[in-house]
Amino acid sequence: MNEPQQVKIKEKIGYGFGDFASSMFWKMFSVYLMIFYTDVFGISAAAVGTMFLLTRIWDTANDPIMGIIADRTNSKWGKFRPYLLWGAIPFAAIGVLTFITPSWSQDAKLIYAYVTYTLMMMAYTAVNVPYASLLGVMSSNGDDRTQLASFRMVFAFAGSIFAFIMVDPLTNFFSHLGAVADPQTGWALTMLVYGVIAAILFYFTFAWTKERISPPAAQKTNLKQDFSNLANNKPWFILLGAVLSTLIFNSMRDGASVYYFKYYIESPEWSLFGLNFGLTTVYLVLGQASNIIGVVLAQPISKRIGKRNTFMYAMFMAAILSYVFYFLTVDQLGFILLLQVLISTCAGIVFPLIWSMYADIADFSEYSTGRRATGLIFSSSSFAQKMGWTLGGTLTGWTLAYVGYVANAEQSELAKEGLRYMVSFIPAAGALISGICMGFYRLKDDFMIKVNAELNIRRTGN
Repeated sequence: MNEPQQVKIKEKIGYGFGDFASSMFWKMFSVYLMIFYTDVFGISAAAVGTMFLLTRIWDTANDPIMGIIADRTNSKWGKFRPYLLWGAIPFAAIGVLTFITPSWSQDAKLIYAYVTYTLMMMAYTAVNVPYASLLGVMSSNGDDRTQLASFRMVFAFAGSIFAFIMVDPLTNFFSHLGAVADPQTGWALTMLVYGVIAAILFYFTFAWTKERISPPAAQKTNLKQDFSNLANNKPWFILLGAVLSTLIFNSMRDGASVYYFKYYIESPEWSLFGLNFGLTTVYLVLGQASNIIGVVLAQPISKRIGKRNTFMYAMFMAAILSYVFYFLTVDQLGFILLLQVLISTCAGIVFPLIWSMYADIADFSEYSTGRRATGLIFSSSSFAQKMGWTLGGTLTGWTLAYVGYVANAEQSELAKEGLRYMVSFIPAAGALISGICMGFYRLKDDFMIKVNAELNIRRTGN
């Protein structure tokens, strides 16, 4: 059934709940998992970096497989919504297991990390590929998609803010339940809280959303043809490159910031309303709040100059500001926080555009080939997200090892200099490459209006 778009505010909120849930977990992985492994679990930074890279071998196939499965799912709830219902509890449970620390040998600990991390990424794929694909079938209207993507990203950053604000108080509280401080228990129980919240929110996303766009009635299952169409979809390759570079930029900045503030800035904790927060938390929360400002700005700016130009200019600006970040010193906290606001606003502008552009690419594929493979195309979003974070995490781990990082110790001048590079020059390179990629993107807004008009004629017959 291909109805005109009827997306109400409740449905937009319901769709946003899904990324609130995902982002709580994702930020724990992208920001805290590395330092959890090195400083709490006791695995070397180089080993963790290598683990992040090697586990992507399976994940490279895992994402498109999930997209293919979702495209071929036929249920009373649609193609994509059922996985939000079926995957919610496994997603939450495996997330908790990832942050459990058995007292085993170094080799056994590393094997446990490999297994639980791989399972976590599989559970993430099983929920988030269908969730991302859902945007492509809720409405065919371009502005409506940008609004849905904006709702999604506002809730995503709200989930990130919640995770960042609560991580210090929750881990401190749970770590001190007994007579002796136990950070391992603190991390596991904190993830349990996040997991319960995530499972509940995924249910509301399932219950409050609706799928409206179906593949053409005459379309037959043809996996070879779907992959052939994807391989010839140039806008998809360009967007994939831009998104991958954007996420390397973002994940490197986030993951390195925890080390940057702990070992370079060496700032004391701040107390607010009886709760203690590290400056890292203040920095990250400020970044997420600024991301939301960027999300709000995305639609009015993109309506004026187009999605492609908005994306490209935002990344170029982020690259310049990240380059400047290197020259800030320990006594310039005000400027450090100011640049965090400006860089994060640029990043926030980009994220809703990414999801709207994936939906455009699904439409362009149907327009060009007569076949629609929404799940397969959107699976690349999950792949890019995880690969971008993985490369960012791998670079973080390897760079830490290269500069001689030692967990829970005073760092050498070389290590501190490396931390400065990890929050400035290296992310700046990712942002620059992203902007350059977007310069080659050709699905401009006026062309997509024509594409959607033609598709509506094909779907309705008039």
